[in-house]
Amino acid sequence: MEDRILEGRIKGQRDRALLLVGFAGAFRRSELVGIDVEHIEFVVEGMVILLSKSKTDQEGAGRKVGIPFGHNAATCPVGALTTWLEAAGIDSGPVFRPVGRGGNVGAGRLANRSVALLVKHYVETIGRDPRAFAGHSLRAGHATAAALAGVEERDIMRQTGHRSTAMLRRYIRDGSLFRSNSAAGLGL
Repeated sequence: MEDRILEGRIKGQRDRALLLVGFAGAFRRSELVGIDVEHIEFVVEGMVILLSKSKTDQEGAGRKVGIPFGHNAATCPVGALTTWLEAAGIDSGPVFRPVGRGGNVGAGRLANRSVALLVKHYVETIGRDPRAFAGHSLRAGHATAAALAGVEERDIMRQTGHRSTAMLRRYIRDGSLFRSNSAAGLGL
């Protein structure tokens, strides 16, 4: 994500935080827009977000997701979220809120559909086909990128909340087709 795309404007700060937190947390769009300030605990390692409810947590027991500080200030989800909250003056209630044309931050919660629209918008901004991406791309992208980086499936599952490796593997996109590919070892 290039700085020139998201720099300055308060909406850009919200979008940067939403995309980075969504990707780092491997959140579903409903989980992402459902985060309240009261669900966030800033810790030495980064932040812990309590998902008070999700698709797979029908009992509402909640699940904690750790998001560490990033290595790069431009892509640090913790820094991006802190910047957004401070700029928007948000200290309670929904974290991700609508931003009007004049930069006015709404009091309500951002709609689920808005996550998909934001993903598509920024994908198109960097020259990719937005039809191939949606709100779930943050979650699937996390699983795919982590798998390509050699992160063990159980660790990816802990972040995504998947209960089975079969379901997780459905999220890991074709990017892993050439990692440890047996044909590469054939000497062709």
